[in-house]
Amino acid sequence: MSKTTKIILIFLAVDALIAGIYFGTKALSSGSGKTPMDEYEWQMIDANYQPRDFIETFIMNDASAKNIFPVYIRNYGRDTSVLKRFTGTNFARASETILDMTFPGLDDWTIIDVKYKNEKEQEIARTILYVNVKNEWKVGDSGKLTK
Repeated sequence: MSKTTKIILIFLAVDALIAGIYFGTKALSSGSGKTPMDEYEWQMIDANYQPRDFIETFIMNDASAKNIFPVYIRNYGRDTSVLKRFTGTNFARASETILDMTFPGLDDWTIIDVKYKNEKEQEIARTILYVNVKNEWKVGDSGKLTK
């Protein structure tokens, strides 16, 4: 066997070892089952809740008008890792660039999980993408988050 062949085999062995370590570490770290959403706590909104922003105030006022207290929310804000897991009517795993192209004049956006019980005591749960376009908040899409 020539010196060149031996050197090539050594490089291949080192590359294989590095690839094995990389993929082994990746497999071990992805097995935790954690998602970005797990970092956020559910908040109960009732008549005494102190909203943190305009959207939470809107949700609180809407729940009050519909008499569906308590409402539970997880406010993800502008977490892009959560946005990439959002699947709605109009978007699937969108990026901020996609939002900017879809909503000209986009100033801000936020994603919020909402769940409550309706008058028939059925649990309603959905994820809502709110967008602020030209200083006006509105629903950009509604759907769910993938795990």
